[in-house]
Amino acid sequence: MLGQACGEPTTLIEALIAQGQGIGGLDAFIATSFSGIFTPSTADAFRLSSMGAIGALRSMSKAHRLGVIPCHVGQVAPLIERGIIGCDVAMVQVSPADAQGNHSFGLISDYVQAAVAKARVVIAEVNAQVPYTLGETLPASRIDVAVHVDRPPVEVMPAAISATDEAIARHCAEFIGDGAVIQTGVGAVPDAILRLLHDRKDLGVHSGMLGDGLVDLADAGVLTNARKEIDRGVSINGALIGTRRLYDFAHRNPSVRMTRTAYTHDSTVLAQLSRLVTVNSAMEVDLTGQVNAEQSGDMYLGGTGGQLDFVRAGVRSPGGHSIIALPATARGGTISKIVAALSGPVTTARSEVDIIVTEFGAAQLRGQPLAERARRMVAIAHPDFREALARAAHGIEQRGF
Repeated sequence: MLGQACGEPTTLIEALIAQGQGIGGLDAFIATSFSGIFTPSTADAFRLSSMGAIGALRSMSKAHRLGVIPCHVGQVAPLIERGIIGCDVAMVQVSPADAQGNHSFGLISDYVQAAVAKARVVIAEVNAQVPYTLGETLPASRIDVAVHVDRPPVEVMPAAISATDEAIARHCAEFIGDGAVIQTGVGAVPDAILRLLHDRKDLGVHSGMLGDGLVDLADAGVLTNARKEIDRGVSINGALIGTRRLYDFAHRNPSVRMTRTAYTHDSTVLAQLSRLVTVNSAMEVDLTGQVNAEQSGDMYLGGTGGQLDFVRAGVRSPGGHSIIALPATARGGTISKIVAALSGPVTTARSEVDIIVTEFGAAQLRGQPLAERARRMVAIAHPDFREALARAAHGIEQRGF
């Protein structure tokens, strides 16, 4: 089991790649990867599996060298604990120890605690450049092998924000008011949304991952977490995915707490938050609101992530919302992402969805009959595809389903 995202223990992974052929019979699991270390040629010494083809793992998926385990990120730790996903060796990246001999997991929390608890052997990459974040810690006594390094951890640069991203963000921001608690991912659309919130008051955060936009909100003075029913004054997060600016901001910052998925994604925890607005992405959405966030045709490009947990939480939160945001087209406008029928799996069922947003508007689907849903979905599709989609919607209207 490998620490994921910007918490990847890159030195240990490089050694695993170099020595893998000599060891033989290796299986490795990582939930996401942004390092670019894993490629079909470098990772040929072991069988790599994941919960999706997120980040740099897409190259492995395209080469049919990635075993995809369909599960939500909140399910990874329980699967480890029960031995369903094996964990003989946990390879993790941690910060230098504090005065009490405890290392911080730094940039990632999510399932690493479960891996460490289950593993026969714990190998820790103690990186002098990893921030000490408050929350989950690893006692030095639990480490079997410590490898000390001093190298920049993985960084994910902010994505360029297009006019389409800005348009999507404007529609999303209309549902985020003062005192809202935000869950979002990383990327151009989330960054664009957060930039539009600098005039809000007392925003809070409870999320599975956060990027540099967190720092922007704090600098604007709007991120106070003051109105949250729990964890008042503290941004709750499971993964820091960004740049050195974000890492320095989080270092020993008492207003940021890194927690495992049993807290970030837990339904009983999320149920205590009012005004929770969750924003997630999709590959495509059909006319009735079914969401595919995993596969485009015969290409596996995404993953289940924590989408369903947060969709349900946003819908059930008093004053909250759940938003699925996506551009109306792909491949240079040649393919509609609003479709009559999904080309891949259903990541989130239509019975769970609330609001679908494209650059052309927001379709509020919760509580609407299928025929009305289809009409609203056609309205937010790209104009080039509306006629064909309207014909499919007419069939739904005639049948009623």
